[in-house]
Parts: sequence; structure tokens; C-alpha cells
Amino acid sequence: MKPAIILVSETRCDELLDEFGRYARDYELPTATSAHEAKLAAKRVVAEGGQVAMFVTESRLPDADVHEAFHWWRQTVPTARRVIAAHVSTFREDAERLRGGMAKGKYDAYLLAPRGARDEEFHTAICELLSDWGSTVAEPEVVAVALVSPVEDALTLSIRDYLDRMGLPNRLYAPESEKGRHVLALVAAESGEAEFPLFMDLNQRVGSARSVRDVASAIYGRPADVDVDRVVDVAIVGAGPAGLAAAVYASSEGLSTVVLEAEAVGGQAGTSSMIRNYLGFPRGISGMRLAQRARNQAIRFGTQFFSGWPVTSLVPGEVDAEGVLAPHRLRTEGGDLLARAVVVSAGVKYRRLDAPGIERLVGLGVHYGSAMTAAREMEGADVVVVGGGNSAGQAAIHLARFARTVTILVRRASLAETMSSYLVGEIAYNPRISVLACSEVVEGGPGEDGRLGWVTVRNTADGTQERRECRGLFLLIGAAPHCDWLPDEVVRDERGFVLTGRDVPQDRWRDGLPPESLETTVHGVFAAGDIRAGSMKRVASASGEGASVVPLVHAWLDPSH
Repeated sequence: MKPAIILVSETRCDELLDEFGRYARDYELPTATSAHEAKLAAKRVVAEGGQVAMFVTESRLPDADVHEAFHWWRQTVPTARRVIAAHVSTFREDAERLRGGMAKGKYDAYLLAPRGARDEEFHTAICELLSDWGSTVAEPEVVAVALVSPVEDALTLSIRDYLDRMGLPNRLYAPESEKGRHVLALVAAESGEAEFPLFMDLNQRVGSARSVRDVASAIYGRPADVDVDRVVDVAIVGAGPAGLAAAVYASSEGLSTVVLEAEAVGGQAGTSSMIRNYLGFPRGISGMRLAQRARNQAIRFGTQFFSGWPVTSLVPGEVDAEGVLAPHRLRTEGGDLLARAVVVSAGVKYRRLDAPGIERLVGLGVHYGSAMTAAREMEGADVVVVGGGNSAGQAAIHLARFARTVTILVRRASLAETMSSYLVGEIAYNPRISVLACSEVVEGGPGEDGRLGWVTVRNTADGTQERRECRGLFLLIGAAPHCDWLPDEVVRDERGFVLTGRDVPQDRWRDGLPPESLETTVHGVFAAGDIRAGSMKRVASASGEGASVVPLVHAWLDPSH
């Protein structure tokens, strides 16, 4: 059954239906002349086993204010995208009254309804929203990677989360299904043994996955695929916003560039369900889409990416008898890489929660980060998000599309001190989300199925404790630098963040001069993004640092340097 786009207008349903005719092959297009009629249409689609992908309405309805209508529809289908397509006669007049609702998350886009053929600006917005819905809600129609397992355990969920963050549509199949039997037969013919989970990509490559890295290596290769006798100009460690920006600018300017990423491209930012305050994306963009667009852009210019391979050590190049600095050596379990310059943009990792019972349930209801894949599994459940930053707010809003209730726990008295105001407003409006201030999780345990079933919450003000049902615990509790692999020659601050430029202690300056602004205490090694001491810890600022480091790399590589 095709998903539905419900078109709502008191007098112009025929015009909307004609305009949305281009979507008729892939979507049902029911129409409604009122908010109440649209709600009934949505209920009918759901009752018949279908999905509502989007509501498209005029800015004025006969039986309800449009904000009230969106509230009704959201209660009926919380995952559907909501769009106002205002007629030209009311567009300017209604804009001031209605656009504030978009900032609070009441709907997703305020558009001028097309006034003629081929209004591609309008349809670009519609397609972006449908694409976002398709990647976060609907099961994929075309599966890039098929997984086969009798259960969705912690490993399987980790693999699916990796694939989602890499922009690869995937689906889990039971071994007895038609697809499952096909994959089992291919594995048996190739290796003779099948250890779940199994995977198969679009090229019919199959294997048993004992780790996320097994899948990453099969699809994207491993660092050993780089000839170590060939020294690259720049190696970038970490493919978050800083590393991706550095890759785009370095490779576009002719530098041979390799990126090594321990997990999935995008880093922490890649797990964000929707970044609404990134310049140039007025309707917002998911962290995954932003990361994959940047990755594709860098690949176009020649960058090589290896994901799933953490760097285990950096061996700085030594100066030979003629005063020439040898290349730096980056070591991974999949092979070594030699580079004349290194950009450290490995970012940060969420701190672990030291509470009894939590760690053994990681992947079984407990997740560090927003875990986009796990969100779909939370339908009808009560979930808890721990953290007060923007990532926690974005995760809560996304989870509210699926979960029955979402509770944000913060140690502070409110979210206002640590979260952007647009997110605070959106959370306050959402009836499924509540905020529990001055609170922390102190214990967790399994339910009857062995997955997370409950958590104990302590009030930090009076010490009282309460056990509450909880099927999903999402932990976004501050960041710790990910740079244990760096040698002692790279100086860090007391918290472990890399020092650069004038932040470097004066006794480590060279000839009385500090390193360049993004340069570390090791010649030819630079740092950008969240791992750098004093960075802003924002997607935009990390991207800016990644771009800014490339001229410094150029200057370093210049033979006259």
C-alpha cells in the first residue's frame, strides 16, 4: 500500500491535486475540505495498514485555526510531515501570524503555493521533507544492505545504526524469509559456515558480521588498501564536520587526501535527527544528510574514505641528517598510512553513565547518542533522554514522533542555560515531551524480555528516588575528547583537549613564536573541531575550522616553508 499525502483545502482541492499529480505513482493523494475531514482521512489510512507521509494544507481552514489542525493531525499521525501551502492571496497576510509556529515545531514548512507549471522551488521543499520522512520513518523500498538474524540484538542494532548514518537503506530479515534463505545459501556456497548476523550488499557480497567493522570493511575497504609506499599530502583523522570540511577543501585544491573515521561518517553531528540552525538550510537538515553530502563532495574531488577504522597511534616523523622531516605514520588495525601532514579532527565521545545495570544494557534499550535506528523501535514506549544540550533536544523531538512519552532529565534547574532557545520552545510545545529538572539516572534494569525495562531517577535537590518504566534510555551527557591515541609530543590541556596556537605553553613555542592558530606542538600536525581546546562545539564552527586549517596545511607543505 502506497503512503499517503493528504491535501487539505476548503475550495482548492482540485488545484492541489493537480499540482501534486507528479507524486501519484508513489503516493496516494486523498483530499479533504476541512481539518476534521483530514483527520478522518488519516485515521482511515492508518486503519487500513497504510502510512501518512505528509499533510499539505492551505493557511486557512473552515473549522479550525491551522495550528489547531496540525495539533489534531499530529495526535493522529505523529510521524507525518506538516506543510502549509498558502495561496498567493493570503501568503503575506498570514505569514507573520503563522511562521512563529514553525519555530516551535508545530509544522515543518511555510510555502507559497505554486502559481504555474514547474515550480521546482516548491517541489524541492516537498521532496526534501518526503526524503526525510522516508529515511527516518518508512521501511526502505530499495535495500542497499540486507541483514539476516533471528533476533535484533545489540550487534545487529549497532550495524543498522552505522548503515543508517552512512545513508545506506537497510532492512533486517528473518532466516526463514525468502531473502533470509537466499543470503544463507550464498554464505553457505562461499564459506560453508553462517554465523548471525549475516549481511548482503547490492553487489551480492555476503558475509558474517562479528562487528560493525566487518560490514564497513566489506563495503568501503580498509586502510591497507592504501599503498604505504605512497605518501599522501594530508591524512584527516575523524569525519565529523571539521574533518569533512578539511577533506573537501584540501582535495579540491589538489592535495592527495585520505580520511580515517573510527565509526560512521558525520561523527556526533551525524546522529542529529534535524539541525535547524545550520546556515543555508531554512527547513533544517539531518546530520546524516549533511555528512553524506559533504562526503560525496569530497569523493568527487578525490578524497579516499575509510570508515570503521580507529587510528591506534600516531608516530611523528623524525628529522633526518639533512634536516628533512619524514612523513608521519598513522597506525590502524587494518594497516598503516604515511602522510606529510595530519589533521586531527577525531571529535569527542559522549561520557559513559556510571550507574548500576546500565552498561550491560547498551544496545538493548540503552544508547549513547540519539541512535536513529533505535528511535523507530520506541513506538508506543516511554523513553528517557539524559542531557541538556542541543543534541539531547534534537533527539527528544525526533523520539517524540514514535514514543508515547519522552522525558528529558537534566541536572540543572532548566534547559535554558544549555540549549538553543528554538529547541526549548519546540520542546515546550510538544505534548509528548516533559522536562524533569534537577534529576539524574542512578540505576537501570531489564524487563522480562532482557531489554531495558526500568530506571531509577534521583532528585538531586532532595535526594528522593523514583523507579519508572522505561524502554529506551538515550544518553547525551557531555563530551570527552577522543585522543588517547595521540603521542605525548602533542600537548593537551588538563581535560585532554588538544592545544593549538597561542594556547600552547610558551615553553613549547618555536624560536619564541607560537604555532599557527590550528597547529599543534608537533610539526605538520594540526587540530580542528571539537577535539581542539577552546573550540565552540558547534557544527558550523567545526566546519569553519576544517576549512580554515587547509591554508595552514598548504603553507606547511610548501617546499619554501
